[in-house]
Amino acid sequence: MTKLEDGSEKGLKGHFREDFSFRERIGLAPRAGHVGRDVPYKRIATEEAWTFPALVKAQVEYAESGEAADDDSLRMGAMFAGMPSLQEMLQDLGDLRLSHMDEYGIDRQLLLLTAPGVQVVRPGSGTALAREANDIAAEACRNYPDRFSALAAFDPRDVAGSVKEIERAIGTLRLSGAVLNSHFQGHYIDEEEYFPILEALEAMDAALYIHPTAPFNAPHYESRGFFGALGGFPHDVWLHTMGLIFSGAFDRFPRLRLVIGHMGECMPLQLYRFDWMQRNADGRSHLRGGKQVKLQHPAAKTVLYLTDALGKRVEVQLGPQAAGTVSFTVDPVALGLAPGRYEIAVESDIGERPRVELTGQVRRVRVSAEGPVLDVAGVGAVPFYNIVEFGRADGRTDAFARYF
Repeated sequence: MTKLEDGSEKGLKGHFREDFSFRERIGLAPRAGHVGRDVPYKRIATEEAWTFPALVKAQVEYAESGEAADDDSLRMGAMFAGMPSLQEMLQDLGDLRLSHMDEYGIDRQLLLLTAPGVQVVRPGSGTALAREANDIAAEACRNYPDRFSALAAFDPRDVAGSVKEIERAIGTLRLSGAVLNSHFQGHYIDEEEYFPILEALEAMDAALYIHPTAPFNAPHYESRGFFGALGGFPHDVWLHTMGLIFSGAFDRFPRLRLVIGHMGECMPLQLYRFDWMQRNADGRSHLRGGKQVKLQHPAAKTVLYLTDALGKRVEVQLGPQAAGTVSFTVDPVALGLAPGRYEIAVESDIGERPRVELTGQVRRVRVSAEGPVLDVAGVGAVPFYNIVEFGRADGRTDAFARYF
């Protein structure tokens, strides 16, 4: 094994000669000699950073122009640009990268355009750079189909351009999903003006990977050394992810998929706390705990939509409704609904899309790898995490469950 001047192994961190820490460069992975080679599975690295010269140039020029907003993410990109050996690794999608993969037994990499990405460059230029990035990534995947997969880049500040590029990158270039380097000048994709991007991702059956970046306007992080992966990175992705959950995005786009790295940025450890304390977000008009639980305003017209697996939609007119809970029943025979899976949604003429809760009789419960699943009469399988209440209906001994 090749040794560096300090006696450490030539790990990936060892190649990064601009590392400013006082610690030995011992590599960011186990020593190569400790990596088992005879294993019955493929090793797939799923957050593998890369970039390209035009993007680095655009980041540096905008950072040095004096025209950019106070953006810690942009400053981070300019800082990385001044590290030649790091840039050599990031910009190589050929022999150098493959040699590092072979050294540590990595069979395949999932390439993600690294932070801060295209969303920090001069407004109006990000989508063209995203297009160039996706062409480069697609070419690398064609050149090494057994070693590389890649996610599509997009600039969320250009909503229409993002939708078009996501459709091209995934539909034509056959990339495997999309990546967003978290916030963009303090904005997050849970804000409703960016929902067309989520709609496009759902329509393409493409997962969104949220990759960390430096927190917005965060001198209190930098002064403590928490600017990057030590604290700021996971905290910003946590904020972004929770924002999406509470925004009602997954009610609006139920097939939307989200991927979070680093063991979910520690969020799984807090699930009980989130569930217990979610009332802190109740009553805020832009969150699902506000207008999307029940109608906040009277509506002259309220419509229930039932959509089957082929996209055929049946409308049920619920008529004028007062603010508050809206009750309804569904008669499948009268509506001519064939057995199958349906999505259910309600919308009022003033644009409210409240979450729908249903009640049904529990026939049986089974245990799956993901947890208990309830068989509800007339509906089918309902995962336990969708259940909000158990009880007894009309004095009978049969249990019922209310769920969404």
